[in-house]
Amino acid sequence: MKKFLKEFGEFINRGNMMDMAVGVIIGGGFTAIVTALITYIINPLITAATRGTGNVSGLSIPIPGSEQAIDFGAFIGAIINFLITALVVFMLLRVVKSAQEAAKIFKKQEDDTKQAAARTCPYCKTEIAQNATRCPHCTSVLPNASSDDVAHMSGADA
Repeated sequence: MKKFLKEFGEFINRGNMMDMAVGVIIGGGFTAIVTALITYIINPLITAATRGTGNVSGLSIPIPGSEQAIDFGAFIGAIINFLITALVVFMLLRVVKSAQEAAKIFKKQEDDTKQAAARTCPYCKTEIAQNATRCPHCTSVLPNASSDDVAHMSGADA
């Protein structure tokens, strides 16, 4: 029994399982939001547009000889709920994808700028800043350094 509980604990504490649990909880809250959107915004708009009752939950056909009824309204409401949920998830995914693409473009531009601003030390072949006067790796004075910089580095300032 202890082995079973230990394995169950490991199973529950896996990253994927915790992510799924968070997703289910957030999904429950999201469902409540979508249901409220349908009940308090979409259905009244349907009512105003059709000049009718707009209450799709009342669309049902009674089954003869029974107190039961085929409730088309509940089914239509569930379809509307699903479509709105799918639309919102789709829009959120598009926003996330756009943000990821923008970040990728920004990173590429940053890398290109970094490469353009860098040069290679002719002595040790280490990548250094474009305006470096001395290599930080091998400490060699670089050929493009001005005479003032070289004098300053050697302590010849008077």
